[in-house]
Amino acid sequence: MRESGNVEDRRGAGGGFRMGGMGGGGFRTGGMGLGGLLLLLVLGWLFGGDPLSFLSSSDPSGQVVTDSGPTAPPTDEGGRMVAKVLGDTEDAWTGIFSGIGLRYPAPKLVLFNDEVDSACGFSSAAVGPFYCPRDQKVYIDLSFYRDLDRRFGAPGDFAQAYVIAHEVGHHVQNLFGVLSGGGGNAQSVQQELQADCLAGMWGRSASGRSRLEDGDVEEGLQAAAAIGDDRLQKRSSGRVVPESFTHGSSAQRVEALRRGLASTTLEGCGIRPR
Repeated sequence: MRESGNVEDRRGAGGGFRMGGMGGGGFRTGGMGLGGLLLLLVLGWLFGGDPLSFLSSSDPSGQVVTDSGPTAPPTDEGGRMVAKVLGDTEDAWTGIFSGIGLRYPAPKLVLFNDEVDSACGFSSAAVGPFYCPRDQKVYIDLSFYRDLDRRFGAPGDFAQAYVIAHEVGHHVQNLFGVLSGGGGNAQSVQQELQADCLAGMWGRSASGRSRLEDGDVEEGLQAAAAIGDDRLQKRSSGRVVPESFTHGSSAQRVEALRRGLASTTLEGCGIRPR
């Protein structure tokens, strides 16, 4: 697998507090990713009131944050793996877009430690991996993969690749104008499940190009199940509140990923190119 040249390695460029990763797979428009939302739910249950009242945008002006400048490509094993997965998503989506007469503008991916500033606001690693539509970049602290393995029981390289493919799925949604920060929890769940489906489309393309090994798909399905809202809520608070779901249940996420793995067109994931 070739390494993408669209990786910004900002690790070591920041500092500050660190909160344990609590999940992943989301996008920001100035709010939080899945991990941050779960933290807010816990705060709401502890102190009462609407947990969403804790939300505030750290970028009220809506101004896009400029790049911090060119960075050297990652040379460590984890960083190079991410660069290879990103490169493979570029190959897959370039082919899919070309098939419908469109050009695929690839996103950049930012590697960071502990905290990062994006066009969608300031974030700690606690929010998990996220996509910012304002600068069209994916952000990830690789410590999330340790949590995915040790805390959520979803090890494996394809499980890690699925997380990146999910965030790239949000980029595809953004390109087709179907990514929105409004609409409440029901719309959020729909968009997250669609991103899972789009991650599955990449998986199908990777399989067709002999990128996958025996057991890889099972790793991805296990990861999708591990970060379902019901399982994460049960783990953090001991109870499940379906009306507060933002990403979908474990069963829904697995079904969405399976649907993408079986889809040959964007319509299979609910996107109808104009």
